[in-house]
Amino acid sequence: MARAARSRTPHPDPPGRPRLRLPGPRLPGRRRHPAAPDRSGTERDRTATRRTAPGGTLAPPAHPYARALGLLAVSALGAWLGLLVLGGVRAPVGPMDTSMALRPSLAGGTRITVPPLGDLELDSHTAPVRLDVDVDRLDPARSAELVDHPERFAGLQKQVTHDVLRGAAGLAAASCAAVVSGATALGLVVYRRPRRALAAGGLALTLLTASGAAAYATWNPQSVLEPRFSGLLSSAPSVVGTARSIVSEFDVYQKELARLVTNVSKLYDTASTLPAYQPDPTTLRVLHVSDIHLNPAGWHLVASLVKQYRIDVIIDTGDTMDHGSAAENHFLDPVSTLGAPYVWVRGNHDSRGTQRYLTGRRHVTVLDDGQVTQVAGVRIAGVGDPQFTPDRTVAAAGDAAERAAGTRLAGALRTQRLAGTPVDIALAHNPAAAAEADGLVPLALAGHLHHREISTLPRGTRLMVEGSTGGGGLRAVQNKQPAPVQASVLYLDRTTRRLQAWDEITLGGLGLTRAEVSRHLPRENQPAAPGGTPSASPSATASGTAG
Repeated sequence: MARAARSRTPHPDPPGRPRLRLPGPRLPGRRRHPAAPDRSGTERDRTATRRTAPGGTLAPPAHPYARALGLLAVSALGAWLGLLVLGGVRAPVGPMDTSMALRPSLAGGTRITVPPLGDLELDSHTAPVRLDVDVDRLDPARSAELVDHPERFAGLQKQVTHDVLRGAAGLAAASCAAVVSGATALGLVVYRRPRRALAAGGLALTLLTASGAAAYATWNPQSVLEPRFSGLLSSAPSVVGTARSIVSEFDVYQKELARLVTNVSKLYDTASTLPAYQPDPTTLRVLHVSDIHLNPAGWHLVASLVKQYRIDVIIDTGDTMDHGSAAENHFLDPVSTLGAPYVWVRGNHDSRGTQRYLTGRRHVTVLDDGQVTQVAGVRIAGVGDPQFTPDRTVAAAGDAAERAAGTRLAGALRTQRLAGTPVDIALAHNPAAAAEADGLVPLALAGHLHHREISTLPRGTRLMVEGSTGGGGLRAVQNKQPAPVQASVLYLDRTTRRLQAWDEITLGGLGLTRAEVSRHLPRENQPAAPGGTPSASPSATASGTAG
Protein backbone atom coordinates (compact mmCIF):
# COMPACT_ATOMS: atom_id res chain seq x y z
CA MET A 1 0.00 0.00 0.00
CA ALA A 2 1.42 3.30 -1.04
CA ARG A 3 2.24 5.78 1.66
CA ALA A 4 0.52 9.08 1.49
CA ALA A 5 2.90 11.93 0.80
CA ARG A 6 3.37 14.33 3.70
CA SER A 7 2.40 17.93 3.12
CA ARG A 8 5.28 20.41 3.54
CA THR A 9 2.86 23.19 4.50
CA PRO A 10 2.80 23.63 8.32
CA HIS A 11 -0.57 23.40 9.94
CA PRO A 12 -1.63 26.30 12.14
CA ASP A 13 -1.88 25.62 15.87
CA PRO A 14 -5.34 25.41 17.26
CA PRO A 15 -6.65 28.55 18.91
CA GLY A 16 -5.67 28.83 22.57
CA ARG A 17 -2.90 26.23 22.30
CA PRO A 18 0.66 27.47 22.91
CA ARG A 19 3.08 27.02 20.12
CA LEU A 20 5.85 24.57 20.91
CA ARG A 21 9.37 25.55 19.84
CA LEU A 22 12.02 22.83 19.87
CA PRO A 23 15.63 23.74 20.47
CA GLY A 24 17.85 23.44 17.49
CA PRO A 25 21.10 24.65 16.05
CA ARG A 26 21.40 28.42 15.47
CA LEU A 27 21.91 29.29 11.87
CA PRO A 28 24.91 31.45 11.00
CA GLY A 29 24.22 35.20 10.53
CA ARG A 30 20.91 35.01 12.30
CA ARG A 31 20.21 36.81 15.57
CA ARG A 32 17.62 35.79 18.06
CA HIS A 33 15.57 38.75 19.26
CA PRO A 34 13.89 38.74 22.65
CA ALA A 35 10.21 38.35 22.54
CA ALA A 36 8.35 41.60 23.08
CA PRO A 37 4.69 42.05 23.70
CA ASP A 38 2.83 43.09 20.62
CA ARG A 39 0.94 46.33 20.72
CA SER A 40 -2.13 47.10 18.81
CA GLY A 41 -1.99 49.58 16.02
CA THR A 42 -4.07 52.06 18.00
CA GLU A 43 -1.56 52.12 20.86
CA ARG A 44 1.38 52.53 18.47
CA ASP A 45 -0.31 55.40 16.73
CA ARG A 46 -1.06 57.13 20.05
CA THR A 47 2.57 56.81 21.18
CA ALA A 48 3.83 58.19 17.87
CA THR A 49 1.43 61.12 18.12
CA ARG A 50 2.63 61.95 21.63
CA ARG A 51 6.33 61.81 20.77
CA THR A 52 6.44 63.56 17.43
CA ALA A 53 5.17 66.80 16.08
CA PRO A 54 3.51 67.16 12.64
CA GLY A 55 6.84 67.97 11.04
CA GLY A 56 8.45 64.85 12.39
CA THR A 57 10.36 66.73 15.16
CA LEU A 58 10.10 66.16 18.89
CA ALA A 59 7.21 68.01 20.54
CA PRO A 60 7.88 70.36 23.54
CA PRO A 61 6.96 69.24 27.08
CA ALA A 62 3.38 69.68 28.13
CA HIS A 63 4.12 72.40 30.79
CA PRO A 64 7.58 73.97 30.22
CA TYR A 65 6.89 77.10 32.29
CA ALA A 66 5.62 75.11 35.25
CA ARG A 67 8.73 72.91 35.15
CA ALA A 68 11.00 75.96 34.93
CA LEU A 69 9.25 77.68 37.83
CA GLY A 70 9.45 74.48 39.84
CA LEU A 71 13.18 74.20 39.20
CA LEU A 72 13.64 77.86 40.14
CA ALA A 73 11.70 77.37 43.38
CA VAL A 74 13.71 74.29 44.31
CA SER A 75 16.97 76.10 43.55
CA ALA A 76 16.02 79.19 45.59
CA LEU A 77 14.76 77.17 48.56
CA GLY A 78 17.77 74.88 48.49
CA ALA A 79 20.14 77.84 48.28
CA TRP A 80 18.43 79.48 51.26
CA LEU A 81 18.66 76.30 53.32
CA GLY A 82 22.29 75.90 52.32
CA LEU A 83 23.11 79.45 53.42
CA LEU A 84 21.37 78.90 56.76
CA VAL A 85 23.22 75.66 57.49
CA LEU A 86 26.59 76.05 55.79
CA GLY A 87 26.92 79.69 54.71
CA GLY A 88 28.63 81.24 57.75
CA VAL A 89 32.34 81.75 58.39
CA ARG A 90 34.29 82.90 61.42
CA ALA A 91 36.82 85.64 60.83
CA PRO A 92 38.97 87.78 63.14
CA VAL A 93 38.57 91.52 62.51
CA GLY A 94 41.12 93.51 64.45
CA PRO A 95 40.75 92.66 68.14
CA MET A 96 37.38 91.00 67.63
CA ASP A 97 36.22 87.54 66.62
CA THR A 98 33.29 87.80 64.24
CA SER A 99 30.89 85.55 62.37
CA MET A 100 29.91 86.54 58.83
CA ALA A 101 26.99 85.16 56.86
CA LEU A 102 24.80 85.97 53.88
CA ARG A 103 21.06 85.84 54.41
CA PRO A 104 18.16 86.23 51.95
CA SER A 105 16.62 89.68 52.17
CA LEU A 106 14.34 91.83 50.05
CA ALA A 107 16.10 95.07 51.00
CA GLY A 108 19.73 93.98 51.27
CA GLY A 109 22.05 96.04 53.46
CA THR A 110 24.39 95.11 56.29
CA ARG A 111 23.56 94.32 59.91
CA ILE A 112 26.26 94.37 62.56
CA THR A 113 25.27 92.77 65.86
CA VAL A 114 27.31 93.77 68.88
CA PRO A 115 25.98 91.79 71.84
CA PRO A 116 24.93 92.89 74.39
CA LEU A 117 24.92 96.44 73.03
CA GLY A 118 22.50 95.94 70.15
CA ASP A 119 22.44 96.20 66.35
CA LEU A 120 23.79 98.64 63.79
CA GLU A 121 22.21 98.57 60.32
CA LEU A 122 23.66 100.08 57.15
CA ASP A 123 22.05 100.57 53.74
CA SER A 124 25.26 99.35 52.13
CA HIS A 125 23.74 97.76 49.01
CA THR A 126 20.51 96.78 47.30
CA ALA A 127 20.36 93.08 46.51
CA PRO A 128 18.35 90.02 47.58
CA VAL A 129 21.05 89.11 50.12
CA ARG A 130 21.99 90.78 53.42
CA LEU A 131 25.40 90.65 55.06
CA ASP A 132 25.18 89.75 58.76
CA VAL A 133 28.22 90.35 60.93
CA ASP A 134 28.04 89.15 64.55
CA VAL A 135 30.70 90.27 66.97
CA ASP A 136 31.16 87.07 68.98
CA ARG A 137 33.71 88.27 71.46
CA LEU A 138 36.59 90.63 72.04
CA ASP A 139 39.85 88.70 72.12
CA PRO A 140 41.48 89.54 75.48
CA ALA A 141 45.05 89.24 74.20
CA ARG A 142 44.57 91.39 71.07
CA SER A 143 42.50 93.95 73.02
CA ALA A 144 45.12 94.19 75.75
CA GLU A 145 47.79 94.88 73.14
CA LEU A 146 45.79 97.83 71.81
CA VAL A 147 45.16 99.20 75.29
CA ASP A 148 48.78 98.80 76.37
CA HIS A 149 50.13 100.15 73.10
CA PRO A 150 47.83 102.97 71.88
CA GLU A 151 50.19 103.72 69.02
CA ARG A 152 48.96 100.54 67.35
CA PHE A 153 45.58 102.18 66.75
CA ALA A 154 47.26 104.08 63.90
CA GLY A 155 47.72 100.83 61.99
CA LEU A 156 44.34 99.40 62.88
CA GLN A 157 42.76 100.68 59.66
CA LYS A 158 45.10 98.62 57.48
CA GLN A 159 44.68 95.55 59.65
CA VAL A 160 40.88 95.80 59.70
CA THR A 161 40.75 96.31 55.93
CA HIS A 162 42.91 93.22 55.40
CA ASP A 163 40.84 91.16 57.85
CA VAL A 164 37.53 92.22 56.28
CA LEU A 165 38.72 91.43 52.74
CA ARG A 166 40.03 88.03 53.83
CA GLY A 167 36.79 87.28 55.67
CA ALA A 168 34.73 88.39 52.67
CA ALA A 169 36.70 86.10 50.35
CA GLY A 170 36.15 83.17 52.70
CA LEU A 171 32.47 84.03 52.99
CA ALA A 172 32.09 84.15 49.19
CA ALA A 173 33.65 80.69 48.79
CA ALA A 174 31.60 79.23 51.65
CA SER A 175 28.39 80.76 50.30
CA CYS A 176 28.96 79.33 46.81
CA ALA A 177 29.55 75.87 48.23
CA ALA A 178 26.53 76.23 50.52
CA VAL A 179 24.04 77.22 47.82
CA VAL A 180 25.24 74.53 45.40
CA SER A 181 25.13 71.83 48.09
CA GLY A 182 21.74 72.89 49.39
CA ALA A 183 20.09 73.18 45.98
CA THR A 184 21.60 69.91 44.72
CA ALA A 185 20.54 67.99 47.82
CA LEU A 186 17.01 69.36 47.65
CA GLY A 187 16.91 68.62 43.90
CA LEU A 188 17.76 64.97 44.57
CA VAL A 189 14.98 64.76 47.15
CA VAL A 190 12.39 66.37 44.87
CA TYR A 191 13.31 65.01 41.41
CA ARG A 192 15.32 61.85 42.26
CA ARG A 193 17.30 62.44 39.07
CA PRO A 194 20.97 63.49 39.25
CA ARG A 195 20.76 65.58 36.11
CA ARG A 196 17.88 67.69 37.45
CA ALA A 197 19.58 67.98 40.84
CA LEU A 198 22.78 69.26 39.25
CA ALA A 199 20.72 71.73 37.21
CA ALA A 200 19.21 73.04 40.47
CA GLY A 201 22.70 73.44 41.95
CA GLY A 202 23.93 75.31 38.90
CA LEU A 203 20.91 77.61 38.90
CA ALA A 204 21.42 78.35 42.60
CA LEU A 205 25.03 79.33 41.93
CA THR A 206 23.86 81.57 39.09
CA LEU A 207 21.35 83.27 41.41
CA LEU A 208 24.02 83.89 44.04
CA THR A 209 26.41 85.28 41.43
CA ALA A 210 23.72 87.64 40.13
CA SER A 211 22.97 88.77 43.68
CA GLY A 212 26.66 89.45 44.27
CA ALA A 213 26.84 91.46 41.05
CA ALA A 214 23.81 93.51 42.13
CA ALA A 215 25.39 94.16 45.53
CA TYR A 216 28.65 95.27 43.87
CA ALA A 217 26.81 97.55 41.44
CA THR A 218 24.79 99.23 44.22
CA TRP A 219 27.52 99.33 46.88
CA ASN A 220 27.23 102.54 48.91
CA PRO A 221 30.31 103.24 51.07
CA GLN A 222 28.66 106.38 52.49
CA SER A 223 26.08 104.18 54.22
CA VAL A 224 28.30 104.12 57.29
CA LEU A 225 27.47 107.81 57.74
CA GLU A 226 23.76 107.08 58.21
CA PRO A 227 23.50 104.07 60.51
CA ARG A 228 20.43 102.91 62.38
CA PHE A 229 21.04 101.90 65.97
CA SER A 230 18.90 99.66 68.13
CA GLY A 231 19.23 98.29 71.63
CA LEU A 232 21.73 99.93 73.96
CA LEU A 233 23.66 101.24 70.97
CA SER A 234 20.86 103.76 70.45
CA SER A 235 22.29 105.57 73.49
CA ALA A 236 25.70 105.90 71.86
CA PRO A 237 25.48 107.68 68.49
CA SER A 238 29.10 108.74 69.07
CA VAL A 239 30.15 105.28 67.88
CA VAL A 240 30.34 106.68 64.34
CA GLY A 241 31.38 110.21 65.26
CA THR A 242 29.67 113.56 65.61
CA ALA A 243 27.87 115.43 62.87
CA ARG A 244 30.78 117.80 62.39
CA SER A 245 33.39 115.06 62.13
CA ILE A 246 31.19 113.04 59.79
CA VAL A 247 30.92 115.92 57.32
CA SER A 248 34.52 117.12 57.48
CA GLU A 249 36.57 113.98 58.11
CA PHE A 250 34.96 111.49 55.73
CA ASP A 251 37.51 109.70 53.59
CA VAL A 252 36.63 106.12 52.61
CA TYR A 253 34.52 103.32 53.97
CA GLN A 254 37.52 101.44 55.37
CA LYS A 255 38.52 104.34 57.58
CA GLU A 256 35.05 104.61 59.06
CA LEU A 257 35.00 100.86 59.55
CA ALA A 258 38.29 101.10 61.43
CA ARG A 259 36.83 103.87 63.57
CA LEU A 260 33.81 101.70 64.30
CA VAL A 261 35.94 98.72 65.32
CA THR A 262 38.13 100.95 67.48
CA ASN A 263 35.19 102.45 69.34
CA VAL A 264 33.49 99.10 69.80
CA SER A 265 36.74 97.80 71.26
CA LYS A 266 36.74 100.70 73.69
CA LEU A 267 33.12 99.96 74.59
CA TYR A 268 33.97 96.37 75.40
CA ASP A 269 37.03 97.43 77.34
CA THR A 270 35.00 99.74 79.57
CA ALA A 271 32.60 96.79 80.00
CA SER A 272 29.78 98.02 82.19
CA THR A 273 28.81 101.45 80.87
CA LEU A 274 28.60 103.19 77.52
CA PRO A 275 30.68 106.33 77.01
CA ALA A 276 28.87 109.63 77.22
CA TYR A 277 27.89 111.23 73.95
CA GLN A 278 30.43 113.93 73.05
CA PRO A 279 28.83 116.48 70.70
CA ASP A 280 31.14 118.64 68.62
CA PRO A 281 31.64 121.98 70.44
CA THR A 282 31.25 123.91 67.18
CA THR A 283 27.76 122.47 66.51
CA LEU A 284 24.47 123.86 67.77
CA ARG A 285 22.04 121.17 68.89
CA VAL A 286 18.28 121.71 68.60
CA LEU A 287 15.77 119.21 70.00
CA HIS A 288 12.52 119.14 68.01
CA VAL A 289 9.47 117.71 69.80
CA SER A 290 5.77 117.89 69.01
CA ASP A 291 2.33 116.53 69.90
CA ILE A 292 3.08 115.41 73.46
CA HIS A 293 -0.68 115.29 74.18
CA LEU A 294 -0.52 115.23 77.99
CA ASN A 295 1.82 112.22 78.15
CA PRO A 296 4.09 112.82 81.18
CA ALA A 297 6.58 110.32 79.75
CA GLY A 298 7.27 112.93 77.08
CA TRP A 299 8.87 115.24 79.66
CA HIS A 300 11.11 112.44 80.93
CA LEU A 301 12.27 111.73 77.38
CA VAL A 302 12.94 115.42 76.67
CA ALA A 303 14.94 115.86 79.88
CA SER A 304 16.96 112.74 79.13
CA LEU A 305 17.76 113.85 75.57
CA VAL A 306 18.70 117.36 76.73
CA LYS A 307 21.23 115.90 79.15
CA GLN A 308 22.56 113.18 76.84
CA TYR A 309 22.95 115.35 73.72
CA ARG A 310 23.70 118.62 75.54
CA ILE A 311 20.85 120.37 73.76
CA ASP A 312 21.12 124.16 73.27
CA VAL A 313 17.43 124.85 72.57
CA ILE A 314 14.17 122.86 72.63
CA ILE A 315 11.53 123.58 69.97
CA ASP A 316 7.97 122.35 70.55
CA THR A 317 5.63 122.70 67.56
CA GLY A 318 2.44 122.37 69.57
CA ASP A 319 -0.34 120.07 70.71
CA THR A 320 1.32 119.79 74.10
CA MET A 321 -2.17 119.59 75.62
CA ASP A 322 -5.15 117.46 74.69
CA HIS A 323 -8.20 119.65 75.40
CA GLY A 324 -6.55 122.97 76.29
CA SER A 325 -8.50 123.29 79.53
CA ALA A 326 -7.34 125.20 82.61
CA ALA A 327 -7.24 121.95 84.58
CA GLU A 328 -4.48 120.73 82.28
CA ASN A 329 -2.21 123.76 82.76
CA HIS A 330 -0.13 122.28 85.58
CA PHE A 331 1.02 119.61 83.16
CA LEU A 332 3.18 122.36 81.62
CA ASP A 333 5.13 123.12 84.81
CA PRO A 334 8.18 120.94 83.93
CA VAL A 335 9.04 123.07 80.87
CA SER A 336 11.06 125.46 83.05
CA THR A 337 13.22 122.66 84.46
CA LEU A 338 14.17 120.70 81.33
CA GLY A 339 17.71 122.08 81.24
CA ALA A 340 17.51 124.14 78.02
CA PRO A 341 15.55 127.14 76.67
CA TYR A 342 12.08 126.14 75.47
CA VAL A 343 10.47 127.69 72.35
CA TRP A 344 6.79 126.87 71.78
CA VAL A 345 4.03 127.53 69.23
CA ARG A 346 0.36 126.76 69.76
CA GLY A 347 -1.25 123.67 68.24
CA ASN A 348 -4.89 122.95 67.47
CA HIS A 349 -5.26 121.15 70.84
CA ASP A 350 -3.75 124.10 72.75
CA SER A 351 -6.08 126.92 73.76
CA ARG A 352 -5.34 130.62 74.14
CA GLY A 353 -5.47 129.94 77.90
CA THR A 354 -2.68 127.41 77.44
CA GLN A 355 -0.65 130.04 75.61
CA ARG A 356 -1.20 132.64 78.36
CA TYR A 357 -0.15 130.13 81.03
CA LEU A 358 3.16 129.48 79.25
CA THR A 359 3.87 133.13 78.40
CA GLY A 360 6.29 134.62 80.85
CA ARG A 361 7.38 131.35 82.46
CA ARG A 362 11.08 131.00 83.15
CA HIS A 363 13.18 129.71 80.20
CA VAL A 364 10.07 129.62 77.95
CA THR A 365 9.49 131.67 74.78
CA VAL A 366 6.04 131.62 73.17
CA LEU A 367 5.87 132.68 69.50
CA ASP A 368 2.76 133.76 67.58
CA ASP A 369 1.84 135.92 64.58
CA GLY A 370 5.36 135.80 63.15
CA GLN A 371 7.16 136.95 66.31
CA VAL A 372 10.94 136.47 66.24
CA THR A 373 13.31 135.44 69.03
CA GLN A 374 17.01 134.65 69.19
CA VAL A 375 18.02 131.69 71.36
CA ALA A 376 21.54 130.23 71.51
CA GLY A 377 22.45 132.30 68.45
CA VAL A 378 19.56 130.91 66.35
CA ARG A 379 16.86 133.30 65.07
CA ILE A 380 13.44 131.63 65.22
CA ALA A 381 10.02 132.89 64.09
CA GLY A 382 6.68 131.19 64.66
CA VAL A 383 2.92 131.37 64.36
CA GLY A 384 0.28 129.61 66.49
CA ASP A 385 -2.36 127.39 64.98
CA PRO A 386 -5.42 129.52 64.05
CA GLN A 387 -7.79 126.64 64.82
CA PHE A 388 -8.73 125.23 68.21
CA THR A 389 -10.24 121.79 67.61
CA PRO A 390 -9.69 119.70 70.76
CA ASP A 391 -12.44 117.27 69.78
CA ARG A 392 -14.81 116.48 66.94
CA THR A 393 -17.54 118.76 68.26
CA VAL A 394 -15.62 121.78 66.97
CA ALA A 395 -15.81 122.36 63.23
CA ALA A 396 -12.39 122.82 61.63
CA ALA A 397 -11.81 125.76 59.31
CA GLY A 398 -9.52 123.66 57.16
CA ASP A 399 -6.30 124.39 55.31
CA ALA A 400 -7.48 127.81 54.18
CA ALA A 401 -7.14 129.12 57.74
CA GLU A 402 -3.74 127.43 58.06
CA ARG A 403 -2.47 129.03 54.87
CA ALA A 404 -3.68 132.42 56.07
CA ALA A 405 -1.66 132.00 59.26
CA GLY A 406 1.30 130.90 57.18
CA THR A 407 0.96 134.05 55.07
CA ARG A 408 1.29 136.18 58.22
CA LEU A 409 4.40 134.21 59.14
CA ALA A 410 5.83 134.69 55.62
CA GLY A 411 5.24 138.44 55.85
CA ALA A 412 7.21 138.63 59.08
CA LEU A 413 10.03 136.62 57.51
CA ARG A 414 10.24 139.00 54.54
CA THR A 415 10.39 141.98 56.90
CA GLN A 416 13.26 140.43 58.83
CA ARG A 417 15.16 139.63 55.66
CA LEU A 418 14.78 143.18 54.32
CA ALA A 419 16.02 144.48 57.65
CA GLY A 420 19.19 142.42 57.32
CA THR A 421 18.29 140.03 60.13
CA PRO A 422 17.11 136.89 58.33
CA VAL A 423 15.42 134.12 60.31
CA ASP A 424 17.05 130.68 60.54
CA ILE A 425 14.03 128.52 61.51
CA ALA A 426 10.29 129.04 60.98
CA LEU A 427 7.75 127.26 63.21
CA ALA A 428 4.11 126.30 62.79
CA HIS A 429 2.04 123.43 64.09
CA ASN A 430 0.35 122.52 60.83
CA PRO A 431 2.59 121.72 57.83
CA ALA A 432 0.20 123.65 55.57
CA ALA A 433 1.07 126.84 57.47
CA ALA A 434 4.79 126.07 57.67
CA ALA A 435 4.94 125.51 53.90
CA GLU A 436 4.13 129.19 53.32
CA ALA A 437 7.65 130.00 54.54
CA ASP A 438 9.16 128.33 51.48
CA GLY A 439 12.07 130.31 50.08
CA LEU A 440 12.25 132.64 53.09
CA VAL A 441 14.10 130.39 55.56
CA PRO A 442 16.42 127.41 55.13
CA LEU A 443 14.46 125.29 57.64
CA ALA A 444 10.79 125.04 58.67
CA LEU A 445 9.51 122.80 61.49
CA ALA A 446 5.97 121.48 62.08
CA GLY A 447 4.04 118.64 63.72
CA HIS A 448 0.33 117.70 63.74
CA LEU A 449 0.57 114.54 61.58
CA HIS A 450 1.85 112.19 64.32
CA HIS A 451 4.43 110.80 61.91
CA ARG A 452 7.62 112.09 60.36
CA GLU A 453 7.74 113.67 56.95
CA ILE A 454 10.84 115.36 55.56
CA SER A 455 10.79 117.14 52.22
CA THR A 456 12.40 119.98 50.30
CA LEU A 457 9.85 122.55 49.17
CA PRO A 458 9.93 123.99 45.62
CA ARG A 459 11.87 127.14 46.62
CA GLY A 460 14.47 125.24 48.63
CA THR A 461 13.19 125.32 52.21
CA ARG A 462 13.54 122.00 54.04
CA LEU A 463 10.28 121.13 55.84
CA MET A 464 10.67 118.71 58.74
CA VAL A 465 7.47 117.36 60.31
CA GLU A 466 8.02 115.63 63.64
CA GLY A 467 6.05 112.65 64.94
CA SER A 468 4.34 112.48 68.32
CA THR A 469 6.77 112.82 71.24
CA GLY A 470 3.95 111.62 73.49
CA GLY A 471 3.12 108.57 71.39
CA GLY A 472 -0.30 110.07 70.57
CA GLY A 473 -1.06 110.69 74.25
CA LEU A 474 -3.83 108.88 76.05
CA ARG A 475 -5.53 108.17 72.74
CA ALA A 476 -2.76 105.68 71.98
CA VAL A 477 -4.55 103.06 74.11
CA GLN A 478 -7.50 103.25 71.73
CA ASN A 479 -5.45 102.01 68.77
CA LYS A 480 -4.72 98.39 67.95
CA GLN A 481 -1.01 99.19 67.68
CA PRO A 482 0.73 101.62 70.06
CA ALA A 483 2.07 104.76 68.41
CA PRO A 484 5.85 105.25 68.56
CA VAL A 485 7.41 108.05 70.59
CA GLN A 486 9.47 110.27 68.29
CA ALA A 487 11.82 113.24 68.58
CA SER A 488 14.73 114.60 66.54
CA VAL A 489 18.06 116.20 67.33
CA LEU A 490 19.12 118.75 64.70
CA TYR A 491 22.77 119.71 64.30
CA LEU A 492 23.31 123.26 63.02
CA ASP A 493 26.56 124.90 62.03
CA ARG A 494 27.29 127.52 64.68
CA THR A 495 28.43 130.06 62.10
CA THR A 496 25.91 129.67 59.28
CA ARG A 497 23.10 128.04 61.36
CA ARG A 498 22.53 125.65 58.45
CA LEU A 499 21.44 122.06 59.05
CA GLN A 500 24.40 119.66 58.96
CA ALA A 501 22.81 116.43 60.17
CA TRP A 502 19.99 115.10 62.30
CA ASP A 503 19.30 112.10 64.50
CA GLU A 504 15.81 110.60 64.52
CA ILE A 505 15.02 109.05 67.91
CA THR A 506 12.20 106.49 67.90
CA LEU A 507 11.02 104.61 70.99
CA GLY A 508 8.47 101.83 71.12
CA GLY A 509 4.98 102.91 72.09
CA LEU A 510 2.92 101.79 75.05
CA GLY A 511 4.14 98.40 76.25
CA LEU A 512 7.08 98.22 73.79
CA THR A 513 10.80 98.49 74.51
CA ARG A 514 12.26 99.15 71.04
CA ALA A 515 14.72 102.04 70.76
CA GLU A 516 16.28 103.29 67.54
CA VAL A 517 18.46 106.22 66.54
CA SER A 518 18.88 106.92 62.83
CA ARG A 519 21.53 109.35 61.55
CA HIS A 520 20.76 111.43 58.42
CA LEU A 521 22.64 114.06 56.44
CA PRO A 522 21.20 116.65 54.04
CA ARG A 523 21.93 116.05 50.37
CA GLU A 524 24.09 119.13 50.03
CA ASN A 525 26.23 118.15 53.03
CA GLN A 526 26.91 114.55 52.09
CA PRO A 527 30.61 114.09 51.25
CA ALA A 528 31.22 112.74 47.79
CA ALA A 529 32.98 109.45 47.28
CA PRO A 530 36.28 109.67 45.42
CA GLY A 531 35.40 110.52 41.84
CA GLY A 532 31.67 110.49 42.61
CA THR A 533 28.86 112.78 43.61
CA PRO A 534 27.09 113.14 46.94
CA SER A 535 24.35 110.63 47.51
CA ALA A 536 20.81 111.52 48.46
CA SER A 537 19.66 111.23 52.05
CA PRO A 538 16.46 109.22 52.36
CA SER A 539 13.50 110.87 53.98
CA ALA A 540 11.96 109.17 56.98
CA THR A 541 8.26 108.63 56.48
CA ALA A 542 5.63 106.60 58.31
CA SER A 543 1.88 106.32 58.46
CA GLY A 544 -0.12 107.82 61.31
CA THR A 545 -3.18 109.75 62.39
CA ALA A 546 -3.31 113.52 62.64
CA GLY A 547 -4.32 114.99 65.97
